[in-house]
Amino acid sequence: MPSSTLSMYTASAPRFVHILKNLSALLDKAQAHVEQNKLDPLALTMFRLFPDMFTLARQVQVSCDVSKGAVARLAGVDVPKHEDTEQTFEELQARIAKTIAFINTIKPAQIDGSEDKTITLKLGKQDYTFKGMQYLFNFAYPNFYFHAATVYNILRHNGVALAKKDFVGDF
Repeated sequence: MPSSTLSMYTASAPRFVHILKNLSALLDKAQAHVEQNKLDPLALTMFRLFPDMFTLARQVQVSCDVSKGAVARLAGVDVPKHEDTEQTFEELQARIAKTIAFINTIKPAQIDGSEDKTITLKLGKQDYTFKGMQYLFNFAYPNFYFHAATVYNILRHNGVALAKKDFVGDF
């Protein structure tokens, strides 16, 4: 049986885009829920599950930041900057679309072979140094999925009709 390998590109960019597209679809359903029930959309986009947690809008922003940052760092290009001012569904959708558009500019050859690339992040006052694969699997993925799943959880908590398939998407 032939063996296959998983490239760093295949393990990163398409995975992030897949879930970002699903997040966009979740926001579509949330907007429909708000319109159907005549709710204030900001009550949902500014909702947080607990006082010390980020709002839905911030969860989307961080999901975008982690994914674009991971792809950029693995590819060795500058991480695009976003202002983090989005509050409405339309603004959040635009943020997701910009993030996907950026990720789609990165070619496999830019990321493949980055398994042992040194990546240093400054988080607060501390620097963290990783190798590429360690960064992707132990830092970027957990952070990305945490914030993306929290978007789903906020929406479900507020009565938006979602199922696990909405988060996971097509296989």
